[in-house]
Amino acid sequence: MHNILLLVVCFLAGGLLRGFGKLPQTTPSVLNGFIIHVSLPAITLLYIHDLSISADVLYMAAMPWLHFGIGAVFFLLLGRFLKLPRATVGALVLTGSMGNTSFLGLPMIETFYGKEGLASGIIVDQLGSFMVLSTLGITVAGIYSDGKPSAGEIFKRIVFFPPFIALVIAVLLMPVEYPAWFSAVLRRLGDTLAPLALFSVGYQLNPVHFRGNVLSLSLGLGFKLLLAPLLLYLLYIHFLGLGGLPIKVTLFEAAMPPMITAGIIATEHGINPPLANLMVAVGVILSFLTLPLWWMVL
Repeated sequence: MHNILLLVVCFLAGGLLRGFGKLPQTTPSVLNGFIIHVSLPAITLLYIHDLSISADVLYMAAMPWLHFGIGAVFFLLLGRFLKLPRATVGALVLTGSMGNTSFLGLPMIETFYGKEGLASGIIVDQLGSFMVLSTLGITVAGIYSDGKPSAGEIFKRIVFFPPFIALVIAVLLMPVEYPAWFSAVLRRLGDTLAPLALFSVGYQLNPVHFRGNVLSLSLGLGFKLLLAPLLLYLLYIHFLGLGGLPIKVTLFEAAMPPMITAGIIATEHGINPPLANLMVAVGVILSFLTLPLWWMVL
């Protein structure tokens, strides 16, 4: 429970310090840069290196990929039907199709399912969510960012995305055992991700951003917190007939609010930053109500 309290404190601290004008306006850019270039690569090098891949984990790892595919189709169709601005659709695809399966998901799993559920959560996050972010997420960011980059430029963004580079290195180093000091350094650097990310989101939350974004925000969070988990629940439980703690944890991860890192990437690429930040910030707040409901359903 102390992990969740830490997230709440960091989120509120960001909002309060912004309100009191104690930090410069460039604070989110600096924090986001540190997260993308230091915190995320450290976590990747630490956890991907120790993962063992087997047939048993395919259903867990597949969930974020399915979630992203369903979300992309849903928001593209929604954008055409409602004639939403291009940047709005891009922000919804990024934030509404990927869940916060790591630094909110893992503490929530430990709270509701105990430590025995964490292994499944890590598989969902590292083999699913993180790889989706590093490939499909960066591709979407490139497509919807200003300037309409070419396929080659998008490919370069994926290949030179710091967490993706760390992912490749971690896979190559799987046969090599890390020295204890190296693992300790990576763990300490990775620990900065959650507090800095929540602080950054809290700092950027501005009531003015609700103007003109209420409909898009409602549709985005309605899909992310309710519709997407329901569709995946029906697929895994009723259609495929799966069960057990790993599947429950996997579906619980599907109900997590929008991924904070996806919101950061949308902001860094100029893809409707106000909406992207609202999706993350309001999603985190609402998830404290929706996640206990999904736990009861599961």
